[in-house]
Amino acid sequence: MMDPYQVLGVGRDAGQSDIKTAYRNLAKDLHPDRHPGDTGAAERFKDVSAAYQILGDAKTRGRYDRGEIDASGNERMQHQRTYAHAGTGERTRTGSFESFGFDNFGFGGFNAEDIISPLFGARRRGRRTGVRARGSDRRYTMQITFLEGARGGSRRLTLAGGSSVDVTIPAGIDDGQTIRLKGKGNPSPAHGSGGDALIEVRVAPHPVFTRDGNDIHAELPVTLQEAVLGARIEVPTIDGPVTMRIPKGSNSGSKLRLKSKGVINRKTSQRGNQYLTLAIMLPEPPDADLTDFLNDWHPNGYEVRRKLNT
Repeated sequence: MMDPYQVLGVGRDAGQSDIKTAYRNLAKDLHPDRHPGDTGAAERFKDVSAAYQILGDAKTRGRYDRGEIDASGNERMQHQRTYAHAGTGERTRTGSFESFGFDNFGFGGFNAEDIISPLFGARRRGRRTGVRARGSDRRYTMQITFLEGARGGSRRLTLAGGSSVDVTIPAGIDDGQTIRLKGKGNPSPAHGSGGDALIEVRVAPHPVFTRDGNDIHAELPVTLQEAVLGARIEVPTIDGPVTMRIPKGSNSGSKLRLKSKGVINRKTSQRGNQYLTLAIMLPEPPDADLTDFLNDWHPNGYEVRRKLNT
């Protein structure tokens, strides 16, 4: 193997922070995720990783500089017996990274993969198997209707490679939440598992309903007659129309509840409620008979703005 200083492109007087920076830059540029199918880049990435195992730790770098280990991390012949028994009293095998605790490019509780894996999602896949990078995730955005989010449904999504997949929309999903399709992201460049498809859901607004958690809210227009005398009327819900009773003497702003007519809670499987806010609507244009009646109507004690004077 080449001299690790040459592999990382640093001088022998470089500080540890300079070595770490050089490694991160090279590993990021050469990572298999950026060069799928390029065996040359993959080999170069391995060389850079191995070089950093030598120079990234000050103690190991010192042993290399003193000639106690070679560029591959192997114990040099004249130092094998001394190092094998130093400190632990246990003989250590020579001629491989395992001679002094290297395992999958890691040693002494330190793994250089930990530095680069957050950038690419690389994972260790077992001992002495090398780095198997997981495929990167791919993000999508899916626009759905308000009722699809509330009730659930299915949409067909075209993936980046041109294939299509049916996406199940779970009932109760909210705007901005994500659906994960395992293994439908980018393939692994190193025989690891594929990444995931992450689908951000955007829920379109509804002309009647709004959502607050698992509850549904809507404004319910009623006539003056319905509000004064009471009535049974048909009202909309996310499941379709139902009939409910408007109590006598209802005012604008009064709220009526339809129990369990809201959105299902995906954790508890319980449904929220639907709340209807009454809005008394006068006829347009104004009704002449109603106008005549009100002109002659003078109720006693009818002071609607009394609270404003307190």
